Amino acid sequence: MDLEQFYQDKYPPGIPREIDLNRYESMVDVFEQAVKKFADRPAYSAVGVTLTYGELDAQSRNFAAWLQNKTNLKPGDRIAVQMPNVTQYPVVVFGAMRAGLVVVNTNPLYTTREMEHQFNDSGAKALVVLANMASNAEKVLPQTGIEHVIVTELADMHSPLKRTLMNAAVKHLKKMVPPYNLPQAHKLPAVLSAGAKEKLDQARPTQDDLAVLQYTGGTTGVAKGAMLTHGNLVANLLQTRAMLEDKVEEGREVIIAPLPLYHIYSFTLNCGIMLEAGGHNVLIPNPRDIPGFINELKKHQFTSFLGLNTLFNGLMAHEDFKDLDFSHMKMTSSGGMALTSATAKKWHEVTGVEIGEGYGMTETSPVVTVNPPSAIQLGTIGLPICNTLCKIIDEEGNEQPLGEPGELCVKGPQVMRGYWQRPEETQKSFTEDGFLRTGDIALIQEDGYIRIVDRKKDMIIVSGFNVYPNEVEDVVSGHPKVLECAAVGIPDEKTGEAVKIFLVPSDPSLKDDELKEFCRERLTAYKVPKNFEFREELPKTNVGKILRRELRDEEMKKHQ
Repeated sequence: MDLEQFYQDKYPPGIPREIDLNRYESMVDVFEQAVKKFADRPAYSAVGVTLTYGELDAQSRNFAAWLQNKTNLKPGDRIAVQMPNVTQYPVVVFGAMRAGLVVVNTNPLYTTREMEHQFNDSGAKALVVLANMASNAEKVLPQTGIEHVIVTELADMHSPLKRTLMNAAVKHLKKMVPPYNLPQAHKLPAVLSAGAKEKLDQARPTQDDLAVLQYTGGTTGVAKGAMLTHGNLVANLLQTRAMLEDKVEEGREVIIAPLPLYHIYSFTLNCGIMLEAGGHNVLIPNPRDIPGFINELKKHQFTSFLGLNTLFNGLMAHEDFKDLDFSHMKMTSSGGMALTSATAKKWHEVTGVEIGEGYGMTETSPVVTVNPPSAIQLGTIGLPICNTLCKIIDEEGNEQPLGEPGELCVKGPQVMRGYWQRPEETQKSFTEDGFLRTGDIALIQEDGYIRIVDRKKDMIIVSGFNVYPNEVEDVVSGHPKVLECAAVGIPDEKTGEAVKIFLVPSDPSLKDDELKEFCRERLTAYKVPKNFEFREELPKTNVGKILRRELRDEEMKKHQ
């Protein structure tokens, strides 16, 4: 099938099938034009402070100048950034890019084991970390090649007096900062002050230069760095914005950003699309605090909302949510996990706005498909975005006809260069004709909209985060009382899916609580198994491979 011809007449009127992707040379170019054009507009708000585009320009410039003049870091070196949704994040990320560095987004919830792997695998030479997570960094740093550490505290972007008072309260009254000892670390306010006195030799990356190493799990259980270039990120922001029709108005958007900026979904939307449009990004550092979240929403005439199924449900379950002012809201976007029809229907009833579901992957920067706001089709992930081809193949690699399920494959300018220092895994991820294999089972409808049939065979999706069974099994099987185990996903009302472990104990004294505590010390919270089932043996193939599919099918029957 001629995919390009097929999609020519599938788009709603006004959306081009092809757009010019050379409008910007890099994300630094996007940034520079935005901060000049919208200098007086609010850019990012969090923890009671708002940075204008002009202030973001000045502070990121100071950070970049410090990196260039006070460290031995050179263009192309990697800098790990580990913090939640606070205004320091865009200052540091854009400052790093302006200095020519490659950003390594790091989940603040990572355990020391996960941090050590990512820092070493990426070859990071610098780390910017929120003080609340610095105690873990202290344990890991001696085993890594990190030479420069910058610590930031929650209120660092406030005025000096307010900063001192708020940071003291966070540390001493709220006890949110575990003790740490990093005598070699620099404090971010001091770094920015020192950088203001230095000259900046502005980096001029090209579309081919690496911008971000975005880590994602793999079927091997080892997190891999997807190499996203400046060209990948620029393309995806332009492609996605074109699909949103006229809903994104320059200098007028107020978008609620509860999903973490270190996640590629938020990164592209809040540090790409909304940056280029001069939007005001309202960052929510702790979306689990629903009452606090709703109180923040009361302060803003928000026009857009970014979220996922579990978050929408959590908000709507709170009685105060329905009393918010939704009169300015034009758009709600969902991604990261499947959107249920019940959630979508209720959100529309409460807010008056339909949720547009999309689809993406870390490896695709991330957006692949979008439901155009004027033509939302619930139950689908929408249409392929501009300049993007999607096809469905069977196990032999043959293209499937319309309506027939198979593996979804993607080709476009937003697709990663490959996995960092993993040429073999990169090669396996692409078809012979250059399409990225997503591993997700989907079908293309007659009208061009795509429907996900099933998630990757073994991957478990907990609250929108990918959990790879091999990683969990690797940890659980490391317990001295476990003989063998298998991890599968089971339905969960709150998180979409939860991790369940089937195991054969080597010691009958083993208990659930002991295992759970063992996992908590070694896995990020969302990866920790919720249920354990002890068995005498696990189903296996004739060569001894444990049959996860059989265990998962058993669980599905229980929940039918």
